[in-house]
Amino acid sequence: VGPSSYFCFLLAALGVTAGAHRLWSHRSYKAKLPLRIFLAVANSMAFQNDIFEWSRDHRAHHKYSETDADPHNARRGFFFSHIGWLFVRKHPDVIEKGRKLDVTDLLADPVVRIQRKYYKISVVLMCFAVPTLVPWYIWGESLWNSYFLASILRYTISLNVAWLVNSAAHMYGNRPYDKHISPRQNPLVALGAIGEGFHNYHHTFPFDYSASEFGLNFNPTTWFIDLMCWLGLATDRKRATKPMIEARKARTGDSSA
Repeated sequence: VGPSSYFCFLLAALGVTAGAHRLWSHRSYKAKLPLRIFLAVANSMAFQNDIFEWSRDHRAHHKYSETDADPHNARRGFFFSHIGWLFVRKHPDVIEKGRKLDVTDLLADPVVRIQRKYYKISVVLMCFAVPTLVPWYIWGESLWNSYFLASILRYTISLNVAWLVNSAAHMYGNRPYDKHISPRQNPLVALGAIGEGFHNYHHTFPFDYSASEFGLNFNPTTWFIDLMCWLGLATDRKRATKPMIEARKARTGDSSA
């Protein structure tokens, strides 16, 4: 059941990193309908709120980063930014300023609307039923192992890896692009979150589809988007230029890279 667990982990992760994050939150590339459907299904396997809610909260996180309007404000501590924000009511500023964000592009996408409408049943199927039943039915794995490894353990690990981007990657690491903001370059988070740990770069250049200056470093999400472009399913990848990056490093970086 190990390979199926890891496959589900990668699939769910791409639903968040390539889907809710780089495509829908930041519009850093364009995806054709088949790819958007695939990413929406994978996103339901991740079970981290539907695409609309995830993207709206993430836009608030960038626009109001580390203020009370940031849903997982890292200035409130590691525990709060990691998981605590999900245990308490949202700060009034999150609600008030979140309502002012432009999310018309999200609501205009039928894939986003349909996933939101049928989110609960899609989560039951993709996050729990499919990872449990496929190994049991196809190669005779026990239901116990399938459920607790490919579903529950995989889900628990994937949640905590994603949350480390909000907590650890805002506290530990260097800041070669902008020393005046908290997000850091954290290779260990990038390793777990398939390329999402280069966080100082990402908050400095949020429009960049690679979320990193170095696409060939460990960044499987970038590799996936590049593959989709090669297959003709994605287009219009946005990228920060080398002169832009070097100028920003010289102006606001901490001289660590």
